[in-house]
Amino acid sequence: MTKSQLHPVPEGQVCFPYLSARGAAEAIDFYKRAFGAREDVRIPMPDGRIGHAELSIGRARFFLSDEYPDLGAVGPETLGGTSVSVMVYVEDVDALVARAAAAGATIERPPQDQPHGDRMAWLRDPYGHRWGLASRIEDVSPEEMQKRLSAT
Repeated sequence: MTKSQLHPVPEGQVCFPYLSARGAAEAIDFYKRAFGAREDVRIPMPDGRIGHAELSIGRARFFLSDEYPDLGAVGPETLGGTSVSVMVYVEDVDALVARAAAAGATIERPPQDQPHGDRMAWLRDPYGHRWGLASRIEDVSPEEMQKRLSAT
């Protein structure tokens, strides 16, 4: 395929969370245990740190690297928190939250049915990243969602 035949935006998911963590190799192992993540790519650097990794949880992909402060890539532990959450739809939110907790995640909000039609939970991984996990349980129109939220 020539360059003129390539589309500048690849098919499929086009926005990827790119996480940085102290100890990215250990974080990868955690994501495998906690979320059943699949490791698709790992590029180690000569100094032993992970320069780039690509993982998947179901159809959701995300990227990960070790911290590189000189490049502005630092994790929540270094920052003292995070203002970003990673949201992933999964087949069985209850089962995955239990699995993640057993692997060392902290449950911030256990799975609950939400007015917008998802069963959703929030947790924090040992590296400080915040994850929203959800399973769709019903389709809700914006009008019905507003009605439900106004009734609370």
